Amino acid sequence: MSYQEKRTTVSIITGAAILAIYCVYAFNQYSSGAVTLYNLKAWASTMLIFIGIGIAASIIIQIVFHILYSVAIAAKRKIENEQTDDKEIERSIEAAFVEDEMDHLIELKSMRIGFGFCGVGFIAGLVSLVLNYPPAVMLNILFLAICTGTLFEGGTQLYYYRRGL
Repeated sequence: MSYQEKRTTVSIITGAAILAIYCVYAFNQYSSGAVTLYNLKAWASTMLIFIGIGIAASIIIQIVFHILYSVAIAAKRKIENEQTDDKEIERSIEAAFVEDEMDHLIELKSMRIGFGFCGVGFIAGLVSLVLNYPPAVMLNILFLAICTGTLFEGGTQLYYYRRGL
């Protein structure tokens, strides 16, 4: 598995975990009666908190991933050849992180999928308002569409890395 595939897999797992935690938290808040569907301030603040948690978790997990990946490459090079110096190891690590045109094309094609989910979620949110559902339903539809779009964007990247362009 290439660096890009591993990085994308880590991002998907992080995003899925944050989304699952949000769904459980929101369902528990609604079920217990702590938040009603008409309390937009509570829903908005919860979503903002989870967006912040998601950003912080993604940054921290990506940093840890890069450190562990670099250490793994260095250890692999040292095991293969004990005479390898630090300069060769650094070049190996830098070579692993290089992105080429194919990586950029894959990113652009997969972003289209993510934006498609966001667009469909926006329309679904508007439809929910037309059908007289509470505004909190629309907020949750938008939030879930964005999160789902991000997950499918990562899945599409994995698909294109495996299949090629």
